[in-house]
Amino acid sequence: MKTISKISTIVGVVSTLLAGCASGSFVVRERPVEPVYVRPSSPYANAVWIPGEWQWRGGRYVYINGHYERGRNREWIPGHWRNVPNGYVWEKGHWR
Repeated sequence: MKTISKISTIVGVVSTLLAGCASGSFVVRERPVEPVYVRPSSPYANAVWIPGEWQWRGGRYVYINGHYERGRNREWIPGHWRNVPNGYVWEKGHWR
């Protein structure tokens, strides 16, 4: 019985790790706190503000400040934290 329990635990941990690697996202138990910074004024007409993003670096999420980009006649969908069984993963922003 203990062997089955150990095998189940190992399979659960491995499947969680592989699922995170396969999607390119990493699970954290608590969402990191977004730093507060002043959004600069638009550098040119029709500039689109791209909010800050989280990137996985060195075994943790690191915040990358927002920036302006030229409009692409599309809508920017901001990144967000998605709830998963063991915590949260960051879904990157993208143009739609």
